[in-house]
Amino acid sequence: MRRNTRAPLVVQTQPQRRQGPGLLSTMATTAVIAGTATATSKAVSGAMGGSQQQKAAAQQAQMAQQQAMLDAAAQRALAEQQAALAAQQAAAAATASTGLTDEKITQLQKLAELQKAGVLTDEEFAAQKAKILAS
Repeated sequence: MRRNTRAPLVVQTQPQRRQGPGLLSTMATTAVIAGTATATSKAVSGAMGGSQQQKAAAQQAQMAQQQAMLDAAAQRALAEQQAALAAQQAAAAATASTGLTDEKITQLQKLAELQKAGVLTDEEFAAQKAKILAS
């Protein structure tokens, strides 16, 4: 009789790890390749006429203007946050050193709200804050 000389069956107990790039990476790579191919083919064949170039330039200028507006809004928001933080730090420091009353703290909070709403400028806010802290 012949003995069975086959190797024993091995069962894998660890889950298989995904090999290769993920779905998002593949999609991004595809988009870059497609965009590059489109740009190259248009440049080589000269497919873009004068009016299309003007439209593309106008669209690019409009997008640049929108980006500039978004950047300006972000800078204003950041400045407001920094001013509010400075007011809070000043109020905390003043409370620790001068013993502010609840009334003064309430007045400072109202001033900060007015500044945030755009009713007070930074200079007006600083002047009013100084008056409250000095009293």
